[in-house]
Amino acid sequence: MKQYISNSEKDTMLLATRLASKLTNGDTIVLSGDLGSGKTKFTQGFLSYFGLESEISSPTFTIVNEYHKNSVHIYHFDVYRLNSSDEFYAIGGEQYFQQGICLVEWGEQLREVLPKEYLHITFDRNFENDSKRFLTIQPYGKKYEKILASIFPLT
Repeated sequence: MKQYISNSEKDTMLLATRLASKLTNGDTIVLSGDLGSGKTKFTQGFLSYFGLESEISSPTFTIVNEYHKNSVHIYHFDVYRLNSSDEFYAIGGEQYFQQGICLVEWGEQLREVLPKEYLHITFDRNFENDSKRFLTIQPYGKKYEKILASIFPLT
């Protein structure tokens, strides 16, 4: 597990860009945190790595937004409104995990549906400094442990 302190939206987006550079189709990131905690800025930074930042929109009402750049497919889910994993299965959600890179907001609600290996990022706001965020990054699986180590090498 890694703790990351973001002092600005730019910091959050930079971390997302660094992670995006390490991921390929078949990878999954779960984004957790209250409204306004930085999940959308993270996604914007992630998409910017692929030149797609101007296309971002919230999938709150559509459940999933799809972005495509060359052979990379990015699926941005917001599963907040889903009542159960059955609803995720009903939209064919599990099929996306192998087809592209999945960013799943509120994905902790669907733990039984998630791939065996994924990266979980929890965003916490700092109420004393509105620009500051605390990100807890938890890798599940050796692949994501290696990715995390490559971004945050031991000093």
